[in-house]
Parts: sequence; structure tokens; C-alpha cells
Amino acid sequence: MTIVQISDTHNCHRQLANLPAADVLVHCGDFTDMGTEQEVLDFLNWLIELPYKHKVFVTGNHDLCLWDAADIEDLPNEVHFLQDRSCEIEGMKFFGLGYNHSEQLIPSGTDILVTHEPPCMILDKSNGTHWGNAPLKNKVMEINPKYHLFGHAHEAYGTIKHGETTFSNAAILDDDYTICHQPKIFCL
Repeated sequence: MTIVQISDTHNCHRQLANLPAADVLVHCGDFTDMGTEQEVLDFLNWLIELPYKHKVFVTGNHDLCLWDAADIEDLPNEVHFLQDRSCEIEGMKFFGLGYNHSEQLIPSGTDILVTHEPPCMILDKSNGTHWGNAPLKNKVMEINPKYHLFGHAHEAYGTIKHGETTFSNAAILDDDYTICHQPKIFCL
């Protein structure tokens, strides 16, 4: 299975031409700027049209109108809104944690954890500040997923491996909201 990861597109998703081919596209939140329903609908229409077998997304701090949503009606079967829930794709268990939701919701046995926030001190420094979440880091170290995919800290784009887990920040935009990074690709 091949995964393409993006994050922090802030309404620039339609400018992402020629996304790499893959089985799964994962968006780690902040697909809107102001979090309006109109912005969400534009993103969802774009996402649904993409030619991936599966599309996974979670909310970020900008995606306000979906913060408390448990589900989104009428999404196609291949689009997975993982707001504090999991799905299985080709034998891999994905779990998505909604922005600012309790890390205690993350179940053991998760293969691919999708959050918006980074774990504390791991690819979390942007604009001179560490934006990571310490309880999230503790939970990740406890359950040891194969991958932890996130964004939020625009300047901390990168991938590192710590123990059994590959951590990846795929923020596409820099702090000036200019597209400057490429999507991340993982072959599992």
C-alpha cells in the first residue's frame, strides 16, 4: 500500500496539481482557513474528485465548523472522516484524532495514527515555538504505531523515525501560507 500525506493546505488544495499516485491520500487537517461551511464544502468536493482508492482526513485548528462533528453525511465509502474513530484499509488500522481531542481515545493496535497536532518536541517547532502536545507524545510512545502522520507546525516539515514509529509532518504551506513543500509518500 502506498500513502500520500498532506497537511495544512488552508484553502490552497486546488493548487496542488499532479499529486503523486497512491492507494491512500491522508490529509492531516487545516484544509480551511476560517473554518466556514463553504470552505469545508469546497475541500470535500475536491477530495471526493481525487482518484485515490481511499481518502482519509482529520480536523485541524482552523477547521472550526467540524470540530464537534461526529460524522459527515453522504460521504462516499472511500472517503473516511476519522474524527476520533478508526477504519481498516488493506489490513492496516488507521485512527484519526480530532483536533484538541483527548489522546486517551487512541486505541492500542493502531498502525497509522493521523492527528493534526504533532507530538511534543518531534517535528513541532515553527515560528520559534514548539507546538507539540506532550500527552499525545506519551500516548504515541505507549502504543507505538508504525506511523504517526500530522502537520500544524508549518516550518517543521519532515520525517524522522523514533523507536518503532515513523513520525511525519507534511505541512504543505510555510508560515506565510506559500506552498513550499511536497506531499510525503510512504510505501508500506
